[in-house]
Amino acid sequence: MQDLSWLQIALKSALAFAPVWIALIATFILSIRYRRRLGLYGKLFDSTVGMIGFAVVMFWIFTALFADLIITHDPLVQLSGMKNKLPGTALANAAEGVYPWYLLGGDNLARDVFSRMVMGAREVLKIAPAATVFAFMVGITLGLPAGYFAGKFDTFLSFIANLVLAFPVILLFYLLVTPEIIETGIPIYFAAALFLFPVIFFTILFNSRFHILPARRNLYVGLTLIIGLWAWAGLAFNKDPTGLFSMSPNMLNVFVSVVFVNSPGVFRIVRGLTMDIKARDYVAAGQTRGEGPWYIMLWEILPNARGPLIVDFCLRIGYTTILLGTLGFFGLGVSPESPDWGSTIDDGRRLLAIFPHAALVPAIALMSLVLGLNLLADGLREESLKD
Repeated sequence: MQDLSWLQIALKSALAFAPVWIALIATFILSIRYRRRLGLYGKLFDSTVGMIGFAVVMFWIFTALFADLIITHDPLVQLSGMKNKLPGTALANAAEGVYPWYLLGGDNLARDVFSRMVMGAREVLKIAPAATVFAFMVGITLGLPAGYFAGKFDTFLSFIANLVLAFPVILLFYLLVTPEIIETGIPIYFAAALFLFPVIFFTILFNSRFHILPARRNLYVGLTLIIGLWAWAGLAFNKDPTGLFSMSPNMLNVFVSVVFVNSPGVFRIVRGLTMDIKARDYVAAGQTRGEGPWYIMLWEILPNARGPLIVDFCLRIGYTTILLGTLGFFGLGVSPESPDWGSTIDDGRRLLAIFPHAALVPAIALMSLVLGLNLLADGLREESLKD
């Protein structure tokens, strides 16, 4: 079996991503066809920048979803004779049924760089969006009352947020994920506190919305408490007997670190938006009608702050992706053998001058995802300003 030329590498790589291209084309056709019914998401397709960013982001999302169909080799398996091989190198004495090439070469442990790059998308997108959602739950739950009520409550929470933001991020990560700190149980205590916020948020949300409909309120609040506390016990303390909600210790540490670092930034944005919006006439009208504070915050103020929050959400996923890559690069990621992009870049940097492909491939992947998120945020900002 001969080695591949660069054109053959490009063609075979594109062919490997066939499920992604099909899903991407279908998404664009349906989205453009029904964009006038899809609100801000539909308006995104009126922005060229937004469409490009959306395409890049969805490419990596579909890559993560279809990773098992795309990879050509097991990303953890080492094949004899493939250490530091260049892109397009053919396998020596490839067994029947085994993909005969390393499309993007081999790393210093003879693992397939292409497959590790593809599976790395799943590792990154498994943590970054979920951690950002949790950070938003914390920031919204605390930022709304801080901005609405102000006073000593706002002063105290703002001081805590500024304290966290003033601490060097990398050093904070080191402190939260180092073995000595983990042994103290501090990450678990943080997880127990942070993972409660989604339960608190949805409980208050349903209670404020359906307080005049007790039957419906009790149903929604009851389901929130049952499912939420079940998930909380499983994720924070690994006490879910069904195993439905569980997280490995390494992933828990990384997840909690990312949520903890991002929450103060979200808090400050929500607090500022709340202080601005609460002075508007429709909020005063709601207060005159006798609406409760939490109803006004969640159903009057929050929906009118959605534009900036959606934009910040996209940007923050990009920041989180970079933070995860930084953690992996410093050996503080999910696990040493994980194919996440930060760990893969760290593995490849040792031979960067001789065999750059092992580090450049995941670096370009990470850069493209963050660039796509930034372009998507720009498109959303552009369209939200037209509302």
